[in-house]
Amino acid sequence: MGCCGCFGFLKKSHRSLSFRGPGGQFSLEFLLPQSIEDASMSNGDSDSGSRRRGRSSEEILLARVRNGLICREVPVKETRKVTFSEDENGNKMVNEYVREWKIGSGSYGKVVLYRSVKDGTKYAMKVFHKSHLLKLRVAPSETAMTDVLREVSIMKIFDHPNIVKLIEVIDDPHTDNFYMVLEYVEGKGVCEGSCPRGGIGESTSRRYLRDVVAGLMYLHAHNIIHGDIKPDNLLVTNSGNVKIADFSVSQVFEDDNDELWRSPGTPVFTAPECCLGSTYSGRAADTWAVGVTLYCMIVGQYPFLGDTLQDTYDKIVNNPLDLPDDMNPQLKNLLERLLCKDPKHRISLQAVAEHPWVMEEGAIIEYMCHCRRRNCSQISSP
Repeated sequence: MGCCGCFGFLKKSHRSLSFRGPGGQFSLEFLLPQSIEDASMSNGDSDSGSRRRGRSSEEILLARVRNGLICREVPVKETRKVTFSEDENGNKMVNEYVREWKIGSGSYGKVVLYRSVKDGTKYAMKVFHKSHLLKLRVAPSETAMTDVLREVSIMKIFDHPNIVKLIEVIDDPHTDNFYMVLEYVEGKGVCEGSCPRGGIGESTSRRYLRDVVAGLMYLHAHNIIHGDIKPDNLLVTNSGNVKIADFSVSQVFEDDNDELWRSPGTPVFTAPECCLGSTYSGRAADTWAVGVTLYCMIVGQYPFLGDTLQDTYDKIVNNPLDLPDDMNPQLKNLLERLLCKDPKHRISLQAVAEHPWVMEEGAIIEYMCHCRRRNCSQISSP
């Protein structure tokens, strides 16, 4: 098996949320990301997964690297050799990492907690088999390997306090194994442990939303669409901060053209325009998913949920938004603007950051990333 190439080019555990629908508690498969075979959804385009206008994500990312537009001050470690062993207690080891336990699994691979024997630091490691990735077709011209390599490429470039950090890529050309060593967030997902009715409360939801908006604004400013914003991919640290995780379906756009073809990751968080079989604005679709996530945190259930996948899409496109009568008027206004069916009239993330309900805790501080700091210093230097 050849080397994937640490040079730059899984799904994590996909848990059903413990929310309640019209018929009581549910755990339905269409709440999860679509199967690899159905990744192109209903675009009506036989090659929707690979059709893009302009350069590919890989070409755009490579150009960023060549132009020095990298936010990482400490580069991702790249390791080309895998050594399997055991520690003194018989626990399996991969290089310097001791296996603790399995965190979750998905269509692409599994996520396992490992501990470094050097300093005891815990890491979440995405474990893949290259032969498996190459067999999984996500579009007529792309395999799951394409998604994983794109995820690595994206995560090697950015760095933000509200985004899970990639630490190391282990890719041995002589084995079938491929590993992404990620920052481990010991907390829970933003909706874990919430009561079945009533969500997690306004104050906590506001704090979490502010972190999500900060991280997502950073991504969009760097021409990256996450594509799968949802509570499961928003991890809360022990200190109460939220970090965005899982970039396995993320895409990159060029200039200001965020028109995308390939459908985003999880149907129940899919924007109406993505259900209609046409191109869509990636930023607006991410923003809709933020709205669904906020609704889940506040209300404790999904805003649009049917008995079947198609019924869910129909409700996303056609049903009006139902909000509790006693909801805070400012919060109600924000949800209505986030979950606006028309992407052209949907609120922007910048406007979300400046919304009165969000601003109750003050302005969201803009993160000055490394590439921007460097460009500013170059501009200001004589």
